[in-house]
Amino acid sequence: MSPVPRNTAPPRRRAARLLAAAVVLLGAAVLVVPPTAAGAAGTLLSQGRPTTASSVENAGTPAGNATDGSATTRWSSAFADPQWLQVDLGATATIDHVTLSWEAAYARAYQIQTSPDGVTWTTVFSTAAGDGGTDDLTVAGTGRYLRMYGTQRATAYGYSLWELAVYTTGGGTIPGGGSLGPNVLTFDPSMSSASIQGQLDTVFRTQESNQFGTQRYALMFKPGDYSGINAQIGFYTSIMGLGRNPDDVRIHGDVTVDAGWFNGNATQNFWRSATNMQIFPSAGFTRWAVSQAAPFRRMDIQGDLNLAPAGYGWASGGYLADSRVTGRVQPYSQQQWYARDSNVGGYQNAVWNMVNSGVVGAPATSFPNPPYTTLAQTPVSRDVPYLWLDAAGAYQVFVPSTRTNAVGASWLGGATPGTSIPLSQFYVAHPGDSAATINAALAQGLNLLFTPGVYPLTGTITVNRPDTVVLGIGFPTLIPQNGAAAMSVADVDGVRLAGLLFDAGPTNSPVLLQVGPTGTGAGHAADPTSIQDVFFRIGGAGAGKATTSLVVNSANVLIDHIWAWRADHGTGVGWTVNTADTGLIVNGDNVTALGLFVEHYQKHDVIWNGANGRVVFFQNEMPYDPPNAAAWTNGSRVGYAAFKVADPVTSFEGWGMGSYCYFNVDPTIAAYHAFEAPTAPGVRFHDLLTVSLGGNGAITHVINDTGATAQGTDTVPVNLVSYP
Repeated sequence: MSPVPRNTAPPRRRAARLLAAAVVLLGAAVLVVPPTAAGAAGTLLSQGRPTTASSVENAGTPAGNATDGSATTRWSSAFADPQWLQVDLGATATIDHVTLSWEAAYARAYQIQTSPDGVTWTTVFSTAAGDGGTDDLTVAGTGRYLRMYGTQRATAYGYSLWELAVYTTGGGTIPGGGSLGPNVLTFDPSMSSASIQGQLDTVFRTQESNQFGTQRYALMFKPGDYSGINAQIGFYTSIMGLGRNPDDVRIHGDVTVDAGWFNGNATQNFWRSATNMQIFPSAGFTRWAVSQAAPFRRMDIQGDLNLAPAGYGWASGGYLADSRVTGRVQPYSQQQWYARDSNVGGYQNAVWNMVNSGVVGAPATSFPNPPYTTLAQTPVSRDVPYLWLDAAGAYQVFVPSTRTNAVGASWLGGATPGTSIPLSQFYVAHPGDSAATINAALAQGLNLLFTPGVYPLTGTITVNRPDTVVLGIGFPTLIPQNGAAAMSVADVDGVRLAGLLFDAGPTNSPVLLQVGPTGTGAGHAADPTSIQDVFFRIGGAGAGKATTSLVVNSANVLIDHIWAWRADHGTGVGWTVNTADTGLIVNGDNVTALGLFVEHYQKHDVIWNGANGRVVFFQNEMPYDPPNAAAWTNGSRVGYAAFKVADPVTSFEGWGMGSYCYFNVDPTIAAYHAFEAPTAPGVRFHDLLTVSLGGNGAITHVINDTGATAQGTDTVPVNLVSYP
């Protein structure tokens, strides 16, 4: 016997008048409280979940209004029967109660139905005597999907719902939001400078030389002004402002990376980041002396940006995006650098390979003398999702919009365009969480935020829902334990992966991260998946093996700053120890890579099979440790090209791409070439270079059979302006 709906609300017009009066009395501050199921304090499953409908009356009454938790927005349908409203709960749930808050256009006859797949439906409630108001229904059903299926309207209008609320008392729902954990330090302007400095110094003492340790930290500054501090940033440390825009957090002091721990050599200053702050540096410049995996994003430097360590020891590669430098960028001894979508006051010098795209104030292309490569616009880009605090002090994750032909920082003309997602819609992962728990949260429809720490994984994290955000803070490190992939992403629109470090485990994984299954062909140009500030490591922290670090099968993927590194130093390092064939394989079409750092793999570092690919900036070192030429032979040639465009490809373009050799085990090795590509009108390269570091080996040609030999102890690049 079906339950009978109980009318528990006044007539809709009277309810609207009461609500209006309440708004006046509260000074127009509306407190939205979702309806609660009578007789049970159940868990609300439906709020904010993806919701669809058979029709809408107009653009102002979309389906999602019925599950947004607001008593002032509604869904309404076309003026016809039948109509339905459907919500995806994200995972199979036991459903105990359903509450429908009708507007004046209500259903006379309708059913509540559940489904495991959105195709096959089971009716768990029906009535032919609906009378509007609020229907509070006790039901018994299971399913991932629930819908209201209306068969008879009570008025000449359509069906109209203020809210559809679905509840369970089964306790199986994984909550979103929660604590960011003990390794996130949050600072407030009300704190004394001495207190802040003391905590910053404590973290830095731990992390300054902690290259392969397990400690991870995020340093977060609430909006406001801070004076007299110097935040020195060590390994696995992220410093970030919690404002909506960079100038919401103002540091009258310094954010610094130097290389005192390594005798003034910054070539091992990896795995650290700074984002979303305005800096008024104490000496007129900010020092950010880094090499790989050290993004500098959404920063507003009121002065110069110095990219070299004190004493001008070497630095070897870095990345700047969506930032402003009111003074000059000062590379000094920084060998190579990529900047995009920023505003700068010029460059002081260039060493080997300085690449800019969409940077206002960048020098014009003059490669190789001096070696500037400049694209007026960045063809496609977006900035990473980031945490911020709203006016109520609640954490949100802002998801910037995609830009095409971008020029300049996204926030200088006003707030960065995009959308904001409450932290309550994220599963906040902590070290110790299993892949099974994380997958259950993802299946439930939550996004995913990794807090700082190390995450051994005995299964693969699977991301299947379109537009899922997977964000890490403080360099969370994912380590597969049993030879599986650490993460796989379905061939869907708009997944955002950012701020993650994938570390190979002791059992060989065929791949660490795979985006799209093999053989996918759907286009995603309108809403691409992006991989941003995502890093890969084979060995160094311990013995690790992975055949390929990253495989991109989906089309239109945006790769925005990755470093894939087979370790040349640390623990678990050797030609037969930390084995890895390839860093990146691109099979999808129309893939764009901005800031591509891939090093030391034992075969091709990059294999590009997809059509219409684009790469803006590539930095590479060949493997240091082939025992001899015979052990590193590809057919009749010595060595593997660092970057290979597959023979069938007819369209590809690359700018500012360099490859270096340092064969320190057998310095007599001469790799045949650094780049390999088919000779075709649509395959084009601009501004290539090769370097032999200190004469440890040689690279005979730059690309195919073209270009002079990089050799000798002078460490002078061989440059090629264009190919073919």
